[in-house]
Amino acid sequence: MANNKQNLDGFSDADLVQERESKVKELFDAKFDHAVKGLANPLELRAMRREIARINTEIRRREVAAMSPEELDMRAKIRARRRRN
Repeated sequence: MANNKQNLDGFSDADLVQERESKVKELFDAKFDHAVKGLANPLELRAMRREIARINTEIRRREVAAMSPEELDMRAKIRARRRRN
């Protein structure tokens, strides 16, 4: 399974967004095909969703890494307030 994972470190931010869009379209097409005629291996849908999640996680990780200290402080306050509720 580790062989199927892409190394996302080599992608630029714009490439990641483009890759996510193409994966979402691929997932939509696969879902449509599965509804119409069925897929040989329906677990492919799960793998596609997880790959999209990996890309989203990498995009968010880069956003957080690029935040200023003030933005990180505000983010910490918001997260703490959510935990209390």
